[in-house]
Amino acid sequence: MTTAIEAGSQAPAFTAPTNDGGSLSLDSLRGKAVVLYFYPRDDTPGCTREAQEFTEALPAFAAAGAEIVGVSKDTAAKHDKFRAKYGLPFTLVSDADSDICERYGVWVEKKNYGKTYMGIERATFLIDSDGTVSKIWRKVKVPGHVDAVLEAVLALNAERNVR
Repeated sequence: MTTAIEAGSQAPAFTAPTNDGGSLSLDSLRGKAVVLYFYPRDDTPGCTREAQEFTEALPAFAAAGAEIVGVSKDTAAKHDKFRAKYGLPFTLVSDADSDICERYGVWVEKKNYGKTYMGIERATFLIDSDGTVSKIWRKVKVPGHVDAVLEAVLALNAERNVR
C-alpha cells in the first residue's frame, strides 16, 4: 500500500542492499542531509541523465554536507554495471520488492500508450540531518532538477545556521 509522505514528517527508515554488495540504512546517514532520489530504471535515457547531473554536481553537494542516494527496483548487480558504465560515485539502493518505494509513496499506477501498469514515479526527497523530510519533488522532469535540489540543500543549511 502506497503512503503519502509530506514535508515535515519523519523519513521512513529502511535498510536495503546496495551496489558493491553492500547495505545501506537511512539511520546510518543521520547528521547529514540526504538527497534520496527515486528513478524508474538503470541505463535508460532519463535516468542516466539524472544520475550524470547528480554526479556533475556532487562536489557542491559534498561541500554542503549532503549525501546523494539513488533508489530503483534494479538489482545490486545491475547497479554495479550502471555505476561502472557512467562513473557514478554515489550509492544506489536496490528496492526489488518495492518496499521503500511504497513507504515513500512513489510506487504508483502509470499509463503508457493506453496500457496501465505499476512503476516508480521519478521523485526526490530532501531529508535533513535529523531525519525529517524537508522538501519533496514529485513527477520530476530531469532538466534543471539537480540545480533545484542543490538550491534547497543550500537553503536548508542557511536555515540551520540561523537557528
